Amino acid sequence: MSSASTPRFVSRLTRDTLALILAGGRGSRLKQLTLWRAKPAVPFGGKFRVIDFPLSKCMNSGIRRVGVLTQYKSHSLIQHIQRGWGFLRGEFGEFVELLPAQQRIQSSWYAGTADAIYQNLDIIRIHNPEYVLILAGDHIYKMDYGPMIAQHVENSADMTVACLEVDLESARAFGIMTTDADGRVREFNEKPEHPQPMPDKDDLALASMGIYVFNTRFLFEQLIKDADNMNSGHDFGHDIIPAIINQYRVFTYPFRDVQSGRQAYWRDVGTVDAFWAANLELIGVTPELNLYDVDWPIWTYQEQMPPAKFVFDNDDRRGTAVDSMVSGGCVISGATVRHSLLFSNVKVNSYALLQHAVVLHDVRIGRHCRIQNAVIDKGCIVPPGTVIGEDLEQDTQRYHVTPGGVVLVTPEMLGQELHHVR
Repeated sequence: MSSASTPRFVSRLTRDTLALILAGGRGSRLKQLTLWRAKPAVPFGGKFRVIDFPLSKCMNSGIRRVGVLTQYKSHSLIQHIQRGWGFLRGEFGEFVELLPAQQRIQSSWYAGTADAIYQNLDIIRIHNPEYVLILAGDHIYKMDYGPMIAQHVENSADMTVACLEVDLESARAFGIMTTDADGRVREFNEKPEHPQPMPDKDDLALASMGIYVFNTRFLFEQLIKDADNMNSGHDFGHDIIPAIINQYRVFTYPFRDVQSGRQAYWRDVGTVDAFWAANLELIGVTPELNLYDVDWPIWTYQEQMPPAKFVFDNDDRRGTAVDSMVSGGCVISGATVRHSLLFSNVKVNSYALLQHAVVLHDVRIGRHCRIQNAVIDKGCIVPPGTVIGEDLEQDTQRYHVTPGGVVLVTPEMLGQELHHVR
């Protein structure tokens, strides 16, 4: 083991790193789930929000200086961070800092991923980090950023890009890397129609995860140069990376499980189908993402809720939950819940049946409801006797039905308004 990969050296590097999380995206593929919230604010895993995962990875990696860049409908995201991430001590140089789009340098909102960082250059200068770690705020995975930063230093790299292996069909949605034997990037194509496979795996391509490590001075130079280019879209994938790979040292960092060496867990929960599937994966006996790992906790804001309760024990009216995850504050009152994930403060009334359902906070499900293969958004009051997921053609008339047959239900679809705009 080289000195650059020892825990002490990695720890020193992470203390010299500022992490910037790009959390301003709308996430339009999540349909009505992002009607009133940014994608990073979408609830996930029973009690968390998507933004908790990159923030927790920073904390667990020893990176305690973090900026969160917000833009689209960011109120609930900002509120969550203020409530749940205020435990760091500024006296020790630790913080999670909110960086909303505020036209600090120019009179436009964030125009692209690179422009978002560029518009906060003055703030980055104040913090004076040696390295800048740039993260997407909308993916679910577990990763120690310390070894990636250490490899960046070992390679004398200007930029390092975390990558994962994807099949060629999926590769069309990613920036695809072609590297030499040392992992140095020699070619980059953003969302190519015909992705270039890896040399030793003709059915897989090497895809950018949108995780970047930069030497700070180099990042400043490239962002200023890009900002002066009137023909640029000011995006890391489309503009920055293609412009620098021939002249500068850009390397990949393979995202693998440390123990097995295989591809590590990573999920893009950017569609309703993917969101539903990733949540239900957590229910498994040994899920790839273990929320019960005490050595890698996921931090979040926790409402003070009583324990979940299951009431009535009659033959025709028994409160049960099987093969499911049920959060605090839930009451399963004479209903049956199978292979479902219930967020906090969900009430399921007598004779109702839930199967393969993801039910967000503060939902009320009436008596005799039958719900399957569905995502029920926060605050829905589902009337007694409602049937969802059994007749997709009928569901399409009222709800959003995904290509995979998952039914998304929001308060607006039920004629209920949580957000009054007039």
